[in-house]
Amino acid sequence: MAARRTDRLQRYRDKRDFSRTPEPRGAVASSKDRRYVVQKHAARRLHYDLRLALDGVLLSWAVTRGPSLDPAQKRLAVRTEDHPLAYGDFEGIIPTGYGAGAVLLWDAGDWEAMGDPHAGLARGALKFRLHGERLRGGFALVRMGQTDRRGRENWLLIKERDEYVDADDPLRRWTDSIATGRDLAAITAGEPGRSAPEPRTSLPHAVSRTGADDEGSAVPLGFIAPQLASLAATPPDGPDWLHEIKFDGYRIQALIADGAVHLITRNGRDWSARYGAVVSALARLDVHSAIIDGELIAFDATGRASFSTLQHVPPDSAALVYYAFDLLHLDGRDWRDQPLHQRKAALADLVSGAAPAVRLSDSLDAPATHVLETACTMGLEGIVSKRRDAPYRSGRGRLWIKIKCRGNDEFVIGGFRRSRVPGRAFASLLVGAYEGDQLVYRGRVGTGFDEATLAALDERFRGLRRAHPPFARLPAEARRDAVWLAPRLIAQIRYAERTPDGLLRQPSFLGLREDKAPEEVIMPTPPADAECLIRGVRLTHADKVMYPGQDITKRDLAAYYEAHAERILAFVRHRPLSLVRCPDGRNGQCFFQKHGGSGLPRQIGQVDIPEKDGTAQPYLLVRDAAGLVAAIQYGTLELHVWGARADRIERPERLVFDLDPAEDVNFATVRESAFELRAVLSSAGLTSFALLTGGKGIHVVVPIARRRGWAEVKAFARGLAEALAAAAPARYVAQAAKHKRGGRIFIDWLRNERGATAVAPYSTRARSGAPVATPVAWEELGSVSSADEYTLVTIGARLDALTADPWEGYAGLRQGIPKGALAHLAEGWRAESP
Repeated sequence: MAARRTDRLQRYRDKRDFSRTPEPRGAVASSKDRRYVVQKHAARRLHYDLRLALDGVLLSWAVTRGPSLDPAQKRLAVRTEDHPLAYGDFEGIIPTGYGAGAVLLWDAGDWEAMGDPHAGLARGALKFRLHGERLRGGFALVRMGQTDRRGRENWLLIKERDEYVDADDPLRRWTDSIATGRDLAAITAGEPGRSAPEPRTSLPHAVSRTGADDEGSAVPLGFIAPQLASLAATPPDGPDWLHEIKFDGYRIQALIADGAVHLITRNGRDWSARYGAVVSALARLDVHSAIIDGELIAFDATGRASFSTLQHVPPDSAALVYYAFDLLHLDGRDWRDQPLHQRKAALADLVSGAAPAVRLSDSLDAPATHVLETACTMGLEGIVSKRRDAPYRSGRGRLWIKIKCRGNDEFVIGGFRRSRVPGRAFASLLVGAYEGDQLVYRGRVGTGFDEATLAALDERFRGLRRAHPPFARLPAEARRDAVWLAPRLIAQIRYAERTPDGLLRQPSFLGLREDKAPEEVIMPTPPADAECLIRGVRLTHADKVMYPGQDITKRDLAAYYEAHAERILAFVRHRPLSLVRCPDGRNGQCFFQKHGGSGLPRQIGQVDIPEKDGTAQPYLLVRDAAGLVAAIQYGTLELHVWGARADRIERPERLVFDLDPAEDVNFATVRESAFELRAVLSSAGLTSFALLTGGKGIHVVVPIARRRGWAEVKAFARGLAEALAAAAPARYVAQAAKHKRGGRIFIDWLRNERGATAVAPYSTRARSGAPVATPVAWEELGSVSSADEYTLVTIGARLDALTADPWEGYAGLRQGIPKGALAHLAEGWRAESP
């Protein structure tokens, strides 16, 4: 064992000269270590090294563009040599040679595998959770086929959809070391850093994540990454949404414990000393401990909220008001998993009777369009619409939607134009926003300055002047009379609109922002339309959330079915199908539909099928990708298909054996049973295929020639199930009654009768986690840890990475059920039975 472990670091050592490099030589250590690190590495090409401790070494991937908290961003991760655990503490400069350049410890913490990590690595799909300083939540590493021509393993690093999803780029938010506070330039220059990480803002009180006060379940009460809203053109309407005023101020989280109050900005800065009036008002609330989310604003002389006034107001000013709009913790209970309307009700009770500096941001009881129109007429910034039944989830998503009356965003100041007016500090600001790692010019801002503001800005600019523009692309007109500045300051700018090329129209300066880093300032994505067109199908309410736990919208679902239409249609096209419809999403009411009805999209076809009484009934049918997308528009979350095609409906083309376990049967037993059933079918000359259902079980699917009728096929399926149950009664049952299944697996043969359906391969499921029914090769099944192994978040990467069809040969296989097969099998089982 020792030799095997030592060999794991041999490649690492062979690449380095330890007489020259400060990197640790290291040794294989305890296999129980589960540390995790990300190191920012300025080698020949800047990248981020992801390292996960397993079996005494750090498994390593070079993530070329760095990790992301956005599930839509699939980042290439190239597998590199294993590193020693000691490398997880390394920060410094690697000299000329292999990997030369500065290394910065960007993030660190622990990781936990979701399932068996060794099995996940073997099959090329490793799912895990990170508990780091900067990265948290679920991730997946998915291998993209075999090694490339240079012998490298290429993987994709993908964020799972959970409460830690955030469209903002963490690489821009954090550029320094968590260990020393230095950036790459400081490390390269040899500057000293702090000896230990600065402590996070925290309070002495503790709260239980579950809301109970049980000893041992408490966690420190501290800053929580805020929930953020997505921009939209029009507000969502209906009883599922609450609407609030969007304030023009600073997003502040108030942390209260035993009378001590901390006001924390969205990037974790403590501004308690700046706003004493608000701190005093919050300290007088009748509460032991709480975390409140809200917006700090200041009213100007006309009684309107003014960001400019907020810049200059003294700490004890009566103009300061903290508008509380959400409650995250209260007296030891974590409220984040409670529906918004319940959190708002508790918050209203908490702040009722508070001093004037603390007020409730109440929901407005009116149609969304009326609320927005009123807000815009009053000169307010806009509104925020929130799902009334949704939990609080850190990061940006579509549970909160913001709609603006006019543009109001942050921009980085990259220079100014000299003024021709004597005594005036400058004529206009030159501003931009980041796209990737480039600062892109967005225009000049020449209004919104009084004399005091001009003087204050001029003073701030003096230490920031530089010879060259910080902007990546700059029109010639912008260079005239320009003075360039290091991009350190952020301006809040109000504007009428953006031109087609992204420049601001009628911009006006409101003030400086100090609650963000310049690298966080990106040009906001233009609001998505309420409708969109996919494959000729118009999706209405495209941003409706269909899977709240994963923030998956109708648009996301339609995009999945469109992208993988050919795979799905191979199992769905021209077959009668039933739909599981959930018009209000997975958490709403769901129902099964097999016949056409009112509102059926024209892209979904129908076929008449005779019933037992001789009458014909129209059954649903999908012929192409447009039909799949139309099913999503219709509120569909699951597709279930017959075992026969519409052109020969009385001649089934497949057998399905659904291994449905009792609640007390683990998946390993189900998996073993699938292999056993495969062997049984193989002994009868039948080739079978495995489908992870996305629920709890496995479907063993047998394609057959269209020769036999329903009665014969059903009789074979029933006979096989009953014979297997008789041979192994401790494991199997062939009766559907759930009370008879205790500790056993029901071999559901009823899927093989006329009119019965089974979930289609690659169909989504109306279940928690957004699982997908996924075909797997028998060679893969042994390392699968659950029937819902693949979800809408991970299935795309799996399909992109496949080098072979997991059901290779299925489409062309036309096998007959051998005569006397059941008798042969039964005889074999009797011989094997004790």
